[in-house]
Amino acid sequence: MGLMSARRDLSHVARPDESYLDHIAAETRDRAEKAAEWTSEFTGAPTSSTTRIEANLATAEPEITGLLHTIHALAETAFEEHESVAAIASVLEARGIPVETGLFGVETTLRATTGNGNGRTIAILAEYDALPGIGHACGHNLIAAAAVGAFLALHDLYEQDPDAVPGTVVLLGTPAEEGHSGKEVMARAGAFEGIDAAIMVHGYGYDCADQVWLGRRLLEVTYTGVAAHASAQPFMGRNALDAATLFYQGLGLMRQQMPPISRLHAVIADGGTRPSIITETARVQCYVRSKYPETLKELSERVEDAANGAALMTGTGVKVTWDEHPPSLPVRGNAALTARWALHEIEQDRTPLPAGVLDESIAASTDFGNVSYRIPGIHPLIRTADAEVALHTREFAEAADTPAAEAAAHDAAYGLACTALDFLVDDDLAAEVVAEFERAGGAIDVENYFA
Repeated sequence: MGLMSARRDLSHVARPDESYLDHIAAETRDRAEKAAEWTSEFTGAPTSSTTRIEANLATAEPEITGLLHTIHALAETAFEEHESVAAIASVLEARGIPVETGLFGVETTLRATTGNGNGRTIAILAEYDALPGIGHACGHNLIAAAAVGAFLALHDLYEQDPDAVPGTVVLLGTPAEEGHSGKEVMARAGAFEGIDAAIMVHGYGYDCADQVWLGRRLLEVTYTGVAAHASAQPFMGRNALDAATLFYQGLGLMRQQMPPISRLHAVIADGGTRPSIITETARVQCYVRSKYPETLKELSERVEDAANGAALMTGTGVKVTWDEHPPSLPVRGNAALTARWALHEIEQDRTPLPAGVLDESIAASTDFGNVSYRIPGIHPLIRTADAEVALHTREFAEAADTPAAEAAAHDAAYGLACTALDFLVDDDLAAEVVAEFERAGGAIDVENYFA
């Protein structure tokens, strides 16, 4: 009996070792204990307004909780979120709030506004798409419920005292984040024109005010060869599967010379028809991710070189197709807005972790990054599940429909509403938000960045 057979039953998969995750959790706890307390040099909205926001959220609690569970049950995937949008619109219209849907060339968008219009404009973004097969495993039902709750609380405040909500608050429903880039599609159609800042929140295993989100590009490489009998005349063929395999292996070898926070993952989506035929066509799909726009662009160029090199080595033809769906940039945070969010979450007995406490190797992507390079914005995380429950799992989907998720939706709604009001009320804060955005490089041409 071989050594491997003696060590485990090879008819069963070897489960990944979780010790790395255990170390990350322990190190996160250690860093959290040493993290500095949150402070802000800005006064933000008056306590009289934030107190009324809390009271307004208590009134809106049935609507917030109802949306949380309704959208979770619908679990509509990208660009198919018709009933989810209708559920949100129904809640708003019942309050007498006008709602527009089907804007910016996308049927499942939504827009509503409140405020007195005499000042700045801030958008609160709602997502509501689910993942195929496993539903709201990223908790977008919570994102939607929290955003709507924040908007309702601010709308009630405006009706109670119009001067308390200077400027405009926009509730913007943004579909198709999972596997697509709905916000970029909307942005190219003008969705963020006239908006000065944007905020949203995402469920997670921690309360975290600022965490790394990677930029992401999608690549499809199609190799074309020459079919031949794999036994009688293999020398008369040109094997597209060989090219796909070489490219796949090249990606693996490239990882050693990549920045640690960059990511490559791929599948051979089409590898041929049968072993006796030299494969004529093969197709590889790849995700390319990185922490900064510049490193994402450089890594993209290297990946394309590898794709072309595999064709050269095998004598096959190659077609490289980037970004069937628009790419996502990394998220650019805003420290001034982040501090206001954190202080409001502390008022809800949460302790948001600052940047650098959570291990940045646990990083995903979001199309909010494209927004954050157009206008200032924040994308904090709120604890919805236990730390060991990962996003995009059935366990997280279950956690997004629990009393803990209800509490997170309420606390997130409070944080969003108060942070939005801070930006509208406090001129010094708003000036710093814009100045910080400009110091970081200001707005870039997102649509043509990779051209």
